[in-house]
Amino acid sequence: MTFPIVKLQPQKHRRVLGGHPWVYSNEIVMDAAAKALPRGAMVAFHAHDTHFLGIGSFNANCLIAGRIFTPHLVDAIDEEWLTKRIENALALREKIIGEPFYRLVHAEADGLPGLIIDRFGDALCVQLNTAGMDLLWPALEKTLHAVLKPRTIILRNDSYAREIEGLPRETKLIGEELKGPVALTENGLTYFADLQGGQKTGWYFDQRDNHALVARYAKNAASVLDLYTHAGGFALACAKAGAQQIIGVDSSEPALALAQQAAARNKLACEFVRADVFVDLERRIALKEKHAVVVADPPAFVKSRKDLASGSRGYRKLAKLAASVTASNGYLFIASCSHNMDLPNFTEQVAAGLNDAKRAGRILHTCFAAPDHPTHPHLPESAYLKGLLLQID
Repeated sequence: MTFPIVKLQPQKHRRVLGGHPWVYSNEIVMDAAAKALPRGAMVAFHAHDTHFLGIGSFNANCLIAGRIFTPHLVDAIDEEWLTKRIENALALREKIIGEPFYRLVHAEADGLPGLIIDRFGDALCVQLNTAGMDLLWPALEKTLHAVLKPRTIILRNDSYAREIEGLPRETKLIGEELKGPVALTENGLTYFADLQGGQKTGWYFDQRDNHALVARYAKNAASVLDLYTHAGGFALACAKAGAQQIIGVDSSEPALALAQQAAARNKLACEFVRADVFVDLERRIALKEKHAVVVADPPAFVKSRKDLASGSRGYRKLAKLAASVTASNGYLFIASCSHNMDLPNFTEQVAAGLNDAKRAGRILHTCFAAPDHPTHPHLPESAYLKGLLLQID
């Protein structure tokens, strides 16, 4: 197969040559031929002096116009090529996780830009977030059926990223209908995920190791307050560890229903409260509540760079309020899933929040995503999740 050639501007190739998988639109020679290419077309990227840089997808209408799939010259990005990538990703997850409940593909970090696949046993939840990956779906679907033989595939093509790529937002079911939420196992517990209507892909596998970490500190604790509990990930892990009172707070009634279902399945006692977390925290502060362990795992406060200032204030306020309801010598776990909020800034905001609450403490652990969410070494954005576990004086 001969790939169309897309050339970069003079001296704009060094970052890509150094391993970065993205090519920005202002780095590309946007001539008539480039603009005429179909959205998401596979092309050969060349430096201005015609030096080959890699094969990848191209979308002239996006800021991130190019996404490198491989720095090697290959015959085609087709079903055979995709099969090798999926098999490599599967072998890694089977080694590090074992049970078939994990993130199978984490986009660029697994050499498949724009693709997210979460596995729930014989069901897959797939996100095609770029035009290039969207064009590859027919071949990718055949690959997934050949390698994994899923009964059901849910296409959760409802992310904002697709709008940026000029793609429609939709959700589609392929294969057998799902009869309600699907069960998954994690750290010896059974949870439930709504693959069609839940947040993101229905479950946050990235917090697997952090669920277990926080549970260690919650062993036999008097009380645990799990803010933004979603489907009960931290709450049930702490209950299993022997915490005496568990309170999970979330604004989503469907998510809390999943948490209740999981608590019943695991025969664990938890109280789940539907409320806005900031309002709920103000109420608990007024009541002078204190909890041995407090978890604050909010949705992204910084969805784009323009949100950085307001999002930073949000994390600072959350840290202040959460620290205010943490008992003396208790533990606070606070996280950010915003890739635009880097670890130094996040740590600074948490520290400022503690100071606002007139509390002091120490960082015991700096936490990241579980290893089924690997980080691309040249793409800091893939290291989106960060968390701090602190002891509060």
